[in-house]
Amino acid sequence: MAGRVIHADDTPVDVLAPGTGKTKTGRLWVYLRDERPHAGNAPPAVLYRYTPDRKGEHCRAELADFTGWLQADGYAGFGRLYEIAGMRSSDAALLQGPPRVAEVACWSHVRRGFYDEYVSHKSAIAKEALDRIGALFDIERPIAGAPPDIRRAVRQRTARPRIDELATWLDEQLNKLPGKSDLAGAIRYARSRWHALTRYLDDGRLEISNNAAENQIRPAALGRKNWLFCGSDAGGERAAAFYTLVRTARLNGLEPEAWLTDVIARIGAHPINRLAELLPWNWQSPATQSVAA
Repeated sequence: MAGRVIHADDTPVDVLAPGTGKTKTGRLWVYLRDERPHAGNAPPAVLYRYTPDRKGEHCRAELADFTGWLQADGYAGFGRLYEIAGMRSSDAALLQGPPRVAEVACWSHVRRGFYDEYVSHKSAIAKEALDRIGALFDIERPIAGAPPDIRRAVRQRTARPRIDELATWLDEQLNKLPGKSDLAGAIRYARSRWHALTRYLDDGRLEISNNAAENQIRPAALGRKNWLFCGSDAGGERAAAFYTLVRTARLNGLEPEAWLTDVIARIGAHPINRLAELLPWNWQSPATQSVAA
């Protein structure tokens, strides 16, 4: 949570409701720091949190001390973070700097609305929108892993003109469509978030989409098909803890079982002031330690 750029997402999870014989819907949240796409130095880490519902107060409490850029979908609970940031930035001394939490919207979410419309009705407008958005993603692939200054320069030269043209084109199409149509709704969704959608052009540390967080949510979504539900809210919290450990280990190239087996065996006698040695990005396997010795 000390990172300057964090990806956030959430997914529903069934939880046994005591005494009812039924389940209720809890929420599993994910907060990801991953600087590898822009050649950053901080090790990747992902934090999962369980909450009994999807009230915005939970994510706002988790991010209360966060300062930087939040890459997320259009969930209204995140929106209050940006509003709070804006109010704090009203102080004259802060006007020259960025807000405490700056929104970075997701082009994949924008694309989804046009994709659904194209699949359903084979709309020519939706198809062109998909092609134009796809071209923006094509620009990103060759610069994945490049330093921020290179990514920004490429985006300014190649993506910004395309995005400016896309804005004009979307406005023109909106004037031709019934206001209550799904396609018009997809266009309004994009245009209402335009500033947050284009923020990535000006900073090479930012991503065009929130796919990185969605990729970390996917294992939990797939896991639900096996374990079906959590036995209680406490079980949801434990699941979040284990997902944090296992997924962070994988992000750092570790085999989670080998890492956890060694850490659990050693931690009881390990000096408390050296616990950082056992973190996934610092840990050395017993075989590596023997070679070093």
